[in-house]
Amino acid sequence: MLYYNKNMKKISSRSTFFNKRIFPVIWFGTLGIFILIVLTGGSSRGSLKMPPIVILLIMIIFGYFFIKKLVFDLMDEVFDDGISCLLVRNKDTEEKIDYRNIKNVNYTVITNPHRVTLSLRTPCKFGNEVSFIPEMSWMPFRKNKDIIELIDKVDKLKSG
Repeated sequence: MLYYNKNMKKISSRSTFFNKRIFPVIWFGTLGIFILIVLTGGSSRGSLKMPPIVILLIMIIFGYFFIKKLVFDLMDEVFDDGISCLLVRNKDTEEKIDYRNIKNVNYTVITNPHRVTLSLRTPCKFGNEVSFIPEMSWMPFRKNKDIIELIDKVDKLKSG
């Protein structure tokens, strides 16, 4: 571990593992099973099999691009040291991101799950942007106080 200490607060969600690793397997596996069911069962006339297969293939293609854009770019864990930086982990790679390197914090609560994207002044190991899922409340559209605090810290550094 690069920088982690026990005083750091985890600001990313525990559901990230499910969203990145399990959900795609369920999505593509279920669609694959439906394709097999259509191909092996049902009517003996081939023309009736084409519309469901075309729809399922469209769902696979749409799902791939959707998951690639919104899920695969998520970081596994993000910790806030509360003083000057964030520790970001993705697989076996870690990066320390100083608050001063954060140009913008984009926090969306309309999506499910919520999403935080940090735009960086200088790229890190993960690129110009770092995205993660914050812990969510059971109350719809309720904002995460840790992310609001992060936005305030970054804004305070920007304004001097």
